[in-house]
Amino acid sequence: MTPQVTATAADAPTTSAAATGSRLEILEPGPLATVQDLGRPGWAHLGVSGSGAADKDSLALANRLVGNPAHAAGIEATFGGLRVRVHCRTPSGTPSVTYAVLTGAPCPAAVDGRYVGINAPFPLCDGQVLRLGVPASGLRTYLAVRGGLDAPQVLGSRSTDLLSGIGPQPLRGGDRLPVGRPVLPFPAVDLAPRTAPPREFTLRVIRGPRDDWFDEASYTTLLGARWEATSRSNRIGIRLDGPALTRVRDTELPAEGMVAGALQVPPNGKPVLFLTDHPVTGGYPVIAVVDAADLPLAGQIPPGAAVRFRAVR
Repeated sequence: MTPQVTATAADAPTTSAAATGSRLEILEPGPLATVQDLGRPGWAHLGVSGSGAADKDSLALANRLVGNPAHAAGIEATFGGLRVRVHCRTPSGTPSVTYAVLTGAPCPAAVDGRYVGINAPFPLCDGQVLRLGVPASGLRTYLAVRGGLDAPQVLGSRSTDLLSGIGPQPLRGGDRLPVGRPVLPFPAVDLAPRTAPPREFTLRVIRGPRDDWFDEASYTTLLGARWEATSRSNRIGIRLDGPALTRVRDTELPAEGMVAGALQVPPNGKPVLFLTDHPVTGGYPVIAVVDAADLPLAGQIPPGAAVRFRAVR
């Protein structure tokens, strides 16, 4: 059954002093909500991963739909539950209106009890409250507001990195996020239909670089098995459950560079799929790497979902 989203008395606008600028007030973050843009590539030599939105395609689309640069910051809401109040004022302090959009994992959403769709911009007036329910498929929903979120930049990005602790902290109730000024015209497109994330995910992989640490049967198993994403997963990586892969080398592997999409195999033989906040080095062998084009899809894999791999070379 699709979860219902309704307004409550707690959603009523406050009567405190008027806001002096446009901002989003976090009332409830849900299981996890973070500020994300397209990341901070180029800092691996300092031990900092690229980070950024787990599903960069969805965030970029959200920004395009409200006339933001693709790299503008928005909110990544994990498994719904987000509740925000908008404070939107003109420079003179007059209540105003802005536009927002939701992309990524489709979920029931309402503004002051009025349902709004996904992948289509909608207005937000001063004092209104947006509520997200639980996604019907996928894991991460993106909220972009016209002008983007004006959080402080760290190493050129406003993204939260859960592993290194760089960037804004995960959002909490009471946080207020300033909204930047629009720099691009509002687009003529008002709807961008997209296919919802699947129930079973198929990711393309490239063999290696340490596939020679496993017997040939293990690579065949990697491609033939139906893996399950466990609850011990986050933006750093997805732990997969399924048949154990067998190593043919007992020596230790010196730490080497890691990339998003690496399928690293720890001693228990169960692969870990590294996502956007992955460590930049690792000491376990990588049997294959997910094609970069499929990383946004990997960012939508929820706990319990089935995952299969298909070799492209």
